[in-house]
Amino acid sequence: MSSSELVTPQHLCRKALIYIRQSTPHQVLSNQESLRLQYALQERAISLGWSPAAVEVIDADLGLTAAAAHHRPGFQEVVAQLTVGQVGIILSFDVTRLARNCSDWYPLLDLCGYKGCLIADGDGVYDPAAPNGRLLLGLKGQLSEWELHTIRARLSAGLLNKAARGELALQLPVGLVRTPDGRVVKEPNREVQDRIALVFTTFLQVRSASKVLQAFHQQGLALPRRDRFGDVAWRPPRVAAILAILKNPAYAGTFVYGRTRSEPHRAPRRLPLAQWKIRVADAYPAYVSWADFERIQALLRDNYAEYDRNKTRGVPRAGAALLHGLVYCGACGHKLLVQYKGGTRYLCNYLRQQYGVPVCQHLPADPVDRWVVAAFFEALAPIELDVYAQAVAAEQAIAAQQAQARGQQLERLRYEVALAERQFRRVDPENRLVAAELERRWEAALRALQSAEAESVRPAGRVFPSMPDDLRAAFTALGSSLPRLWDQPCLSQPQKKALLRCLIDKVVLHRSARDRVQARIVWQGGATTTRDLPVAVGALADLREAAQLERHVLALCAAGLTDEAIAQQLTARGFRSPLRAVLLPSTVRTIRLRHRMLRQRSQSHPRSIPGHLTVPQVARVLGVTPHWLYDRIHNGTIQVSKDSATRLYLFPEDPAFLEQLRALVADDRATLAS
Repeated sequence: MSSSELVTPQHLCRKALIYIRQSTPHQVLSNQESLRLQYALQERAISLGWSPAAVEVIDADLGLTAAAAHHRPGFQEVVAQLTVGQVGIILSFDVTRLARNCSDWYPLLDLCGYKGCLIADGDGVYDPAAPNGRLLLGLKGQLSEWELHTIRARLSAGLLNKAARGELALQLPVGLVRTPDGRVVKEPNREVQDRIALVFTTFLQVRSASKVLQAFHQQGLALPRRDRFGDVAWRPPRVAAILAILKNPAYAGTFVYGRTRSEPHRAPRRLPLAQWKIRVADAYPAYVSWADFERIQALLRDNYAEYDRNKTRGVPRAGAALLHGLVYCGACGHKLLVQYKGGTRYLCNYLRQQYGVPVCQHLPADPVDRWVVAAFFEALAPIELDVYAQAVAAEQAIAAQQAQARGQQLERLRYEVALAERQFRRVDPENRLVAAELERRWEAALRALQSAEAESVRPAGRVFPSMPDDLRAAFTALGSSLPRLWDQPCLSQPQKKALLRCLIDKVVLHRSARDRVQARIVWQGGATTTRDLPVAVGALADLREAAQLERHVLALCAAGLTDEAIAQQLTARGFRSPLRAVLLPSTVRTIRLRHRMLRQRSQSHPRSIPGHLTVPQVARVLGVTPHWLYDRIHNGTIQVSKDSATRLYLFPEDPAFLEQLRALVADDRATLAS
């Protein structure tokens, strides 16, 4: 019997633990010789003096890596028994079986030294409480950790080297298959190829994944996806499936490795396109060019409406505000939201949401939109392009692709019906279990075919309105024809917004005065256009030139001009009413009457009648409103009749009568107080 001088009776009266571990399930199945060597440690423990009954084998960690300890129940059991002082020695084939991480290895050494437990491997027996034993075990633990790092670095280097050549066999998306000799080719099924190409073509036309989904639903088209066995399965389209196709660089013929970054205790984070680690062009057959793929990614990022955080513009929508997603606050720099309550307005709501302070700016949208559209037309004036013909051609090309996709879908469904029918007719009718299932499949295939045929008879796409010859000729110059087309039904709100975004990067708004908004257009490329725009206000006093307007109105009125003539003349000078872009005659009349400049005879008769008081005069004496008096007259509390000559309610100018009215007012107030 071979023993060690470190083994004492104190150790022999406790257990001998045999810790057995293999790193992966594959090693458990294939590395059988290593497993036999580890189980043979039971004989080593007996040779050191332990009885067979005192030897316990812990092999719960087979197939688990030693890079960490939290997921290894066997290692945790060793620590638990060691903590309560039941273990005299721990045997493993080498220290790499126990731990490949010093943060797990050194606490185990400290616990063994404190509890007086020995550690043994294929080279000898060690006492962690002794300086020499701890030194040797510490060196072995560090070498074990370094060996794991070396193995990982070697494997990673080989993997990255293979990925750099584009030869790493990653899982391919639907539409691409790998041949037995390792080459990647397109799916032989032409329907799969055309359907994936239709996704990209439709997105480049409608510029939104949700609109691609809408187009597929309208045409009754399915999307090819991979099932759990890797085979092609046709499923109803979903936004997630469409985005997965649009975002996969393999469809652009590019091999990509390192699109995500893993961080400790966090989910993998997707990296932007510029930070992808490895990118090999032309590694696969392409469904779309790399330039179009980059353009698609830019559109998807821009469509993602994270206004407050990432300042993206969002997809053009059908709302009335043409600058939705493009407008910024000139006071605080945050993006303005759109509010349709009480008219279309741009609202800076960020500071109120975050800090509870008042709204920064609340601006009307219509005058800003009109000026920006006019500036856009002016910028387009030199451009000559038959845009309508291009749009019609693009729409017709998509319609042709959709028609082809429907035809391919019908052809596939007819084949599936014929196949199900052949399988049903070949089965023995007495075998009802199989015959019933084949009959059910045949009926399901027939229902799918009938549904697809019903969808195919619907109109294939939009019907473009016919254009007059003169309007068609005007399309040769976009700058002159687009303003005429702007308000016609052929241009929807999303299309108008998309056109504006072609040239405009953003619009910055700042209220420079109560009736003025300073608007600055930042064009694509950095050029700017700035202008002060008049906006509606609630009162005449809110106009910046209100005092000057009043002086001009009084002077022209004294010269004998009519209200209409004054309004026309001052409008030409740049004056306006509070709610209009021009000066209204009613505004002139309001200013004139305020200064008692009367024109008509009905406005000139005296309102003071000797011996009598009118309703407004009595209201001023009593300190009430005229409405209070009219209400009492109508319900009979105050008995008074209209004068036949003036058609006014006239009260006698008698102090006693006024005292009665004061008593009525006081009594009314007392009643309300009680």
